[in-house]
Amino acid sequence: MSAAAELLRGAGLVKRFGGIVANDAVDFAVGEGDLVGLIGPNGSGKTTLINVLTGHLAPDGGQVVLRGRPMRGAAAHVYAAMGVARTFQLTQLFARMTVLENLLVPGLTRPGSTWQAVARRARTTLEFLNLAHLEQLHAKNLSGGQQKLLELGRCLMLEPAILFLDEPFAGVHPHLRDGLIKRIQELHSAGRTFVVVDHDMESILRVSQRLVVMARGRKIADGPPAEVREDQAVLAAYAGL
Repeated sequence: MSAAAELLRGAGLVKRFGGIVANDAVDFAVGEGDLVGLIGPNGSGKTTLINVLTGHLAPDGGQVVLRGRPMRGAAAHVYAAMGVARTFQLTQLFARMTVLENLLVPGLTRPGSTWQAVARRARTTLEFLNLAHLEQLHAKNLSGGQQKLLELGRCLMLEPAILFLDEPFAGVHPHLRDGLIKRIQELHSAGRTFVVVDHDMESILRVSQRLVVMARGRKIADGPPAEVREDQAVLAAYAGL
């Protein structure tokens, strides 16, 4: 973790599904302003970890601490109210709503919000994501990459302290992928905190300032990308050893 103030910490996290241990005593910390890449072979427990760190799954052991507050038993909407936003491997958009309406929904959940102010911010967000020309299109008619951008936009409407992006580059056209990477970098430069999970090693290395690697439910490496990519335990995990 960076020297910045700690924003979120998972301590000794354990998550089981029957006899399968998906997360095995995982420690994971994120500081304010971090841009963390989370990688690992298929089945290593990455998405399960994100689900636990965002309140979508309760841990079977260990605890999550968010802004100094233990979150035991807290539901996902409590995490969201405290500034945690996330995207999903398969986008969770309102398919029959327009692009603009998809941003209005999260924006209007914030206390004190007004329709006019939220609509202005939604359109500003669409401009930033290069989706403004599509605001009246139904979300189901967007390409896969555009849907990923829109889901990022929905997160931004919550004005989050930390964003977890799960497989944001999967199945995305290279042009849109490059645009998404640029937007993440710009948001990070403006002070946003990110944890990005993906199998696209090239994109993860382009975007991350810190790399965390999981294998078989455990964290096996955590540090600067240039060092982690040469770690023998990491190379062995990707080689299936």
